Amino acid sequence: MSRKWPEFPVLELLVGVDDHGSLSAAARLAGMAQPNASRAIKQLERQFGMTLLQRSPTGSILTPQGTVIAHWARRVLSDAGRLLDVAEGLRAERSAELTVGASMTVAEHLMPGWLGQFRRLHPDVTIHLQVHNSTQVFERIDKRICDVGFVESPTVPRPLKSLTVARDRLVVVVHPTHPWARRRKALSVSELALTPLLVREPGSGTRTTLDVALQEYERAAPLLELGSAAAIRTSVLAGVGPAVMSTLAVAEQVAAGELKVIDVDGLELDRVLRAVWRGARQLDGPAGELVRLVRRAGAEK
Repeated sequence: MSRKWPEFPVLELLVGVDDHGSLSAAARLAGMAQPNASRAIKQLERQFGMTLLQRSPTGSILTPQGTVIAHWARRVLSDAGRLLDVAEGLRAERSAELTVGASMTVAEHLMPGWLGQFRRLHPDVTIHLQVHNSTQVFERIDKRICDVGFVESPTVPRPLKSLTVARDRLVVVVHPTHPWARRRKALSVSELALTPLLVREPGSGTRTTLDVALQEYERAAPLLELGSAAAIRTSVLAGVGPAVMSTLAVAEQVAAGELKVIDVDGLELDRVLRAVWRGARQLDGPAGELVRLVRRAGAEK
């Protein structure tokens, strides 16, 4: 006898005959035309070298050999069903893992609220948050280390897809004792450009936005380069020097009078916050759900 594996659909037919008493009933439940079902059983009989159905003008029933084969076919199909269940479970488990990349500003000020709301809606999804500057987030998305990223960079490299999810604004802030805090006239863009500032490291979305805005002006070297908005905010609060920061990062300190916002004539630093990903034009699964939630949160403000 050939060791060729039988096809699962014909085994289902055989079990169906055992369960329902006729080949026609088994074929109907399997969604198969009766002639095709009959041919499939005959092929199985040739493969096994025995008669499995006793055929008569009134229908077909299992032979004794067919009854034994149907018994073992039932076990094979049951095990195959469990295999498919396990595969489905593993696929669901994998899809329930969501790795999110976020730039520093987004991670510190927006991501906790977004992820908290997402967790309440999707408690079974395991979330891994990676915090980097915008350029590093782009790299991780491109390498598929992260499923989706959130950045404040003014541009997004190809071939990444992006979608605007929120907006914020950069402002010049100083300690209340800084000379700029006593000015009655707005600062000029050239004055700002020629002033050593506390800035983020290259690759940060905040740094890139500032560099693009001042690219036509002569620039002073940075006073300090620091790796997070929190470090810059602490330095400004200590009177080290002025900085250009997101309103998200300094709102509380400005409201409390601990920092002062300085107007700059002719300088607009509004910017968009984007979701970025690689692959299909539209995200699906947990990543897509998170992006839709974030967009709704931005629209409600």
